[in-house]
Amino acid sequence: MRSIGLDLGTKTLGIAISDKLGLIASSYKTIYFNEGQYEELLNPIKEIVEKENVENIVLGLPKNMNNTLGSRAIETLKFKDRLEEFLGKEIIMQDERWTSVQANNLLIEADVSRKNRKKSVDKLAAAFILQVYLDKNRKG
Repeated sequence: MRSIGLDLGTKTLGIAISDKLGLIASSYKTIYFNEGQYEELLNPIKEIVEKENVENIVLGLPKNMNNTLGSRAIETLKFKDRLEEFLGKEIIMQDERWTSVQANNLLIEADVSRKNRKKSVDKLAAAFILQVYLDKNRKG
């Protein structure tokens, strides 16, 4: 059963995908869009869901450190509702605190240049989001 993880930013969407067994998350791609124009993401996400036969969609929820919802989290929840309506599928929310920091630190440790880190951080953060979900929901 394949799942995708989504890390929604203001101008980028990081996407990760699981293996067919739902054990391991891998970076998939980053989609760039006009700032705040989340409607631009609906068709590309739908294409991935159909092409990769995705069953679960996990969207990172950017909570504040004190567990409250700020403006980014509210925008993300609005996008979740719109994506659910568009796809006719339930979207699973996953706390994404620290995922971008973890992704950036991993890329720094791997000695990836600043320019290339910027290209990779969103899809890697999506992989962290998805892996947490997969680990939490692993049977056995």
